[in-house]
Amino acid sequence: MTPSALFIPASQKAEAKVIQRDILKLAIPSILAGITIPLVGMADTAISGRLGSASHIAAVALGSTMFDWLYWNLSFLRTGTSGLSAQAFGKNDFRHALRLFTQSMLLALGLSIIILLIQKPFAKLFFVITPTSAETMQLALQYFMIRVWAAPAALSLFSIRGWFLGMQNSIGPMIIEIVVNAVNIFASFYLALHMQMGVAGIALGTVIAQYSGLLCSFILWWIYFRQYRQLFSLKEAFNWQELKSFFSINANLFLRSFCILLIYSGFNMLAARFGDTELAVASIMMKLLLLYSYFIDGFAYAGEALVGRFIGERNAKSLRLCIKLLFYWCIFIGIVSTVVYVVADQWMLRIITSVKSVLDACQAFVPWLYVMPFISCIAFTWDGIFIGATASTALRNAMFYSVAAFYLSYVCLNPFIGFQSLWFAYAAHLVARSLAMSFYSRKHIYGRIEKAEN
Repeated sequence: MTPSALFIPASQKAEAKVIQRDILKLAIPSILAGITIPLVGMADTAISGRLGSASHIAAVALGSTMFDWLYWNLSFLRTGTSGLSAQAFGKNDFRHALRLFTQSMLLALGLSIIILLIQKPFAKLFFVITPTSAETMQLALQYFMIRVWAAPAALSLFSIRGWFLGMQNSIGPMIIEIVVNAVNIFASFYLALHMQMGVAGIALGTVIAQYSGLLCSFILWWIYFRQYRQLFSLKEAFNWQELKSFFSINANLFLRSFCILLIYSGFNMLAARFGDTELAVASIMMKLLLLYSYFIDGFAYAGEALVGRFIGERNAKSLRLCIKLLFYWCIFIGIVSTVVYVVADQWMLRIITSVKSVLDACQAFVPWLYVMPFISCIAFTWDGIFIGATASTALRNAMFYSVAAFYLSYVCLNPFIGFQSLWFAYAAHLVARSLAMSFYSRKHIYGRIEKAEN
């Protein structure tokens, strides 16, 4: 029995079964793709750890952070493309869907050219903000200057994953993710250790992996969507009215991504102020929370695809039912995650670290593992629903409130409870995000449903 089976009226059971099948068909491949991502970071750390000094580990970590700063803000290429293409799919307007694909790919190419042009000043600014030893800086710079040439492939893959998802296909993105991550691990290992290229080998392995993923994505596009190739027109992609809407949505999603970056980078920077042990605690706890997020994100991605599709179809009944089912699943995952954390918290902590001082310091913050799934699941599910509805203004505004809640909570509580204030602040931003999107849903989600019904 699925978690939603007990809460659906008998008259809707048949339709709910169909929608639930579609949710799982989209969510499960997304979850499988997501859980392969940490393997790359673990492999890079393991490889750099065999290169002879701590500077190599630090250099790869710093170099990866540089790309987090660059790419996180550009994740709108995926989210903006998925919602719009899902709506085009719902309308059976595949010519429009292909225009969106072309527009998104051209934008990805343009942004990657900008990244290549600013690589040197960006690196210089990064090391001004993040000072480190001369050896680590030299190695990190070497890593960055090689890996940056993967930008055209990396950004194109954002667009491709979003478009595939909008076209109700999450198998393609899963295959692409597995190919990228597998090639990354093996190429980095071979080049860094067997060919003795060191940090440069790890970076080059990532470049090879990204372009392998891009080649794989084109092959998959041909397999799944070649019947639409005759609808492709580069000239039609320059529809200025559509481009205006496309850029407006993506501008809002860019600001949303920037707000998320402010919270997560701020979390780490504030944790570092308390000392190395506290920073280690923050890093470990966040890694454990990310395990849960891969599962909830799978259902959020399903929400993007299906909500966009039903809006495109103007199918208000299915849209209402889909939203209800998504929330049943997110609450179910929250409950299961909490049970897992309660039962296995100490075991998971000991897998990540064997340092007794760090393990002891984690104990005061373990209860956050128990409550955070409930606090966050509503926000993450709304994210997928709003992205599918292309309600980008509401998403942006909700994140503005979330940033304010995070920093205000920290400033107000820090003098009284110290490091615990950071976790209260993180929880506060999720609560603010959930409340804001629940409020905005009346107009941007349910308002659109009522309009479709009329």
